[in-house]
Amino acid sequence: MDLAQKKCVACEGGAAPLNRAEASALLKQVNGWALGEDAKWLIKQFKFSNFVEAMAFANKVTPVAEREGHHPDLHVSFGKVVVELSTHAIKGLSENDFILAAKIDQL
Repeated sequence: MDLAQKKCVACEGGAAPLNRAEASALLKQVNGWALGEDAKWLIKQFKFSNFVEAMAFANKVTPVAEREGHHPDLHVSFGKVVVELSTHAIKGLSENDFILAAKIDQL
């Protein structure tokens, strides 16, 4: 099933995060995202013409994150938004991060 068609599921604090190989396999299913050096973060920079467009994009991410119950870190500046995903409860990546990445890409 396409990641964008899946739903984020609650993640228990005792679950193990994805290892680098598992994360790398899922990374192939999202466009333009990268793993952080420690493979505990999924990161993508989105570029825009100005600050207003960047904020508008960030505001479009909000309802998607709320529906999924999974919230990214957003870094908004002039002409860009950097989105960082990680599953804080497990201190690393889960499938939820890739699901949300796929949904953000659809915006």
